[in-house]
Amino acid sequence: MRKDDHLMADKPKDGEGDLGVALETRPKTKRPPLYKVMILNDDYTPMEFVVMVLERFFGLSHAQAFELMLTVHKKGLAVVGVFSYEIAETKVAQVMDFAQRHQHPLQCTMERE
Repeated sequence: MRKDDHLMADKPKDGEGDLGVALETRPKTKRPPLYKVMILNDDYTPMEFVVMVLERFFGLSHAQAFELMLTVHKKGLAVVGVFSYEIAETKVAQVMDFAQRHQHPLQCTMERE
Protein backbone atom coordinates (compact mmCIF):
# COMPACT_ATOMS: atom_id res chain seq x y z
CA MET A 1 0.00 0.00 0.00
CA ARG A 2 1.32 3.38 -0.95
CA LYS A 3 1.50 6.26 1.47
CA ASP A 4 -1.52 8.10 0.08
CA ASP A 5 -3.70 5.02 -0.61
CA HIS A 6 -5.45 5.50 2.74
CA LEU A 7 -6.55 8.97 1.55
CA MET A 8 -8.12 7.49 -1.56
CA ALA A 9 -9.97 4.72 0.33
CA ASP A 10 -12.66 7.16 1.58
CA LYS A 11 -13.28 8.76 -1.81
CA PRO A 12 -15.98 7.19 -4.00
CA LYS A 13 -14.84 5.67 -7.25
CA ASP A 14 -16.24 7.04 -10.50
CA GLY A 15 -19.96 6.38 -10.72
CA GLU A 16 -20.30 5.74 -6.99
CA GLY A 17 -21.84 8.38 -4.74
CA ASP A 18 -23.67 10.05 -7.61
CA LEU A 19 -27.02 8.79 -6.43
CA GLY A 20 -29.39 11.73 -6.43
CA VAL A 21 -31.87 11.94 -3.60
CA ALA A 22 -35.28 13.18 -4.62
CA LEU A 23 -36.39 15.70 -2.04
CA GLU A 24 -40.11 15.74 -1.64
CA THR A 25 -41.50 19.12 -0.74
CA ARG A 26 -44.54 18.92 1.45
CA PRO A 27 -46.93 21.81 1.86
CA LYS A 28 -46.62 23.45 5.27
CA THR A 29 -49.34 22.28 7.57
CA LYS A 30 -51.24 25.06 9.25
CA ARG A 31 -51.52 25.07 13.00
CA PRO A 32 -55.06 24.35 14.15
CA PRO A 33 -56.94 27.41 15.37
CA LEU A 34 -56.91 28.14 19.08
CA TYR A 35 -59.93 28.90 21.23
CA LYS A 36 -60.29 31.21 24.21
CA VAL A 37 -62.14 29.80 27.19
CA MET A 38 -63.97 32.48 29.16
CA ILE A 39 -65.80 32.60 32.46
CA LEU A 40 -68.72 34.98 32.72
CA ASN A 41 -69.82 36.92 35.77
CA ASP A 42 -73.19 36.39 37.40
CA ASP A 43 -74.73 37.72 40.58
CA TYR A 44 -75.24 34.34 42.23
CA THR A 45 -72.15 32.13 41.99
CA PRO A 46 -69.95 32.61 45.07
CA MET A 47 -66.49 34.03 44.44
CA GLU A 48 -64.93 31.11 46.32
CA PHE A 49 -66.57 28.67 43.91
CA VAL A 50 -65.12 30.52 40.90
CA VAL A 51 -61.67 30.40 42.52
CA MET A 52 -62.06 26.66 43.10
CA VAL A 53 -63.08 26.12 39.44
CA LEU A 54 -60.05 28.08 38.20
CA GLU A 55 -57.69 26.10 40.40
CA ARG A 56 -59.24 22.73 39.63
CA PHE A 57 -59.84 22.93 35.88
CA PHE A 58 -57.21 25.45 34.75
CA GLY A 59 -54.33 24.59 37.08
CA LEU A 60 -53.99 28.07 38.53
CA SER A 61 -52.47 28.80 41.90
CA HIS A 62 -54.81 30.21 44.55
CA ALA A 63 -53.38 33.72 44.04
CA GLN A 64 -53.74 33.52 40.23
CA ALA A 65 -57.28 32.15 40.53
CA PHE A 66 -58.25 34.88 42.99
CA GLU A 67 -56.93 37.63 40.66
CA LEU A 68 -58.74 36.16 37.67
CA MET A 69 -61.96 35.80 39.68
CA LEU A 70 -61.72 39.53 40.52
CA THR A 71 -61.30 40.31 36.82
CA VAL A 72 -64.45 38.29 36.05
CA HIS A 73 -66.27 40.10 38.87
CA LYS A 74 -65.21 43.60 37.79
CA LYS A 75 -65.22 43.28 33.99
CA GLY A 76 -68.00 40.76 33.48
CA LEU A 77 -65.80 38.07 31.96
CA ALA A 78 -62.20 36.92 31.68
CA VAL A 79 -60.23 34.65 29.39
CA VAL A 80 -59.05 31.79 31.58
CA GLY A 81 -57.06 29.90 28.97
CA VAL A 82 -56.36 29.36 25.27
CA PHE A 83 -56.50 25.82 23.92
CA SER A 84 -57.06 23.66 20.86
CA TYR A 85 -60.74 23.15 20.00
CA GLU A 86 -61.04 19.74 21.67
CA ILE A 87 -59.39 20.82 24.91
CA ALA A 88 -61.38 24.08 25.08
CA GLU A 89 -64.61 22.18 24.47
CA THR A 90 -63.74 19.69 27.22
CA LYS A 91 -62.87 22.45 29.72
CA VAL A 92 -66.16 24.27 29.02
CA ALA A 93 -68.13 21.04 29.48
CA GLN A 94 -66.29 20.21 32.72
CA VAL A 95 -66.87 23.65 34.22
CA MET A 96 -70.53 23.77 33.19
CA ASP A 97 -71.16 20.27 34.54
CA PHE A 98 -69.36 21.02 37.81
CA ALA A 99 -71.30 24.29 38.28
CA GLN A 100 -74.60 22.59 37.53
CA ARG A 101 -73.87 19.75 39.98
CA HIS A 102 -73.21 22.37 42.66
CA GLN A 103 -76.34 24.32 41.64
CA HIS A 104 -74.51 27.44 40.50
CA PRO A 105 -75.42 29.34 37.31
CA LEU A 106 -71.75 29.91 36.41
CA GLN A 107 -71.29 30.20 32.65
CA CYS A 108 -68.20 29.17 30.72
CA THR A 109 -67.90 29.70 26.97
CA MET A 110 -65.34 29.46 24.20
CA GLU A 111 -64.66 31.40 21.04
CA ARG A 112 -62.08 31.24 18.30
CA GLU A 113 -59.02 33.34 19.05
